[in-house]
Amino acid sequence: MTDAAARMDRMYRFQRHIYDLTRRPYLIGRMALVDGLAPPSGGSVLEVGCGTAWNLVRVARTYPSARSFGIDVSPAMLATARRRIAAAGLADRIALAAADATNFDTARLFGVATFDRVVLSYTLSMIPAWTLVLSRALDHVAADGELHVVDFGDGQGLPSLARAGLHAWLARFDVTPRAGLERELARLSGARGRDCTHADILGGYAQRAIVTRR
Repeated sequence: MTDAAARMDRMYRFQRHIYDLTRRPYLIGRMALVDGLAPPSGGSVLEVGCGTAWNLVRVARTYPSARSFGIDVSPAMLATARRRIAAAGLADRIALAAADATNFDTARLFGVATFDRVVLSYTLSMIPAWTLVLSRALDHVAADGELHVVDFGDGQGLPSLARAGLHAWLARFDVTPRAGLERELARLSGARGRDCTHADILGGYAQRAIVTRR
C-alpha cells in the first residue's frame, strides 16, 4: 500500500460509513455537476477520486446508457463504494479500480484510454499534488470530451469571519481549497487546445469548472 493510500485509509477507516450522510449538506454542487454531464448515448464517464461512489451511482441512474468508471487510492473507500454499487444493482454498469490520482493508466485498469466525461468532485482539495491530478485527468479526456470539476473555493465573496472559520474547519480534515484552480486549468487546457469556463458558487464557498473542446 502506498503512503497516499495508507493516509486516506486512516482518515476514512470509520468516516466512510457515515461519509455521505455527513458530507452531503456541504459538498455543494455535486448534483448540479452530475446533472450537467450529459454524456453522449453509450458514452463513458470516469470519476477520479470516486470515494464512496455516491456520484457514480447518480451518474448511472441519470444516464442509463453510459458506462461509468471510478478510481480511488483508498482500499477502504473502494470497499464501501463496491457495497453501495451492489446495493443499487449497478455492479454491471460501474467498474472500480484502486489507483493514485496523480499517476494512473485507465487503459491498463479498464481497457479504456479516454472518456467522454471525466469528473473531479471535491478531490483536488484533498491531494497536495493537485496540479498533477488535473494534468492526468485531462490526459484521459476524449477528443470531443469534457472535464468537470467541483471543489471548495477560496471564499473571497464570504464575510471575513465566515471565510476564516471555513478554512480553519477544512484544515482539520487536511482539506485545502485550491485558489489557483482557475489559473491552472486555463493554462493546462490552453496547452491542449481546449477552452475552460470557471464560476464561483455561493461567494466562493465552492467553485465549478468545465473544460471543453475548442
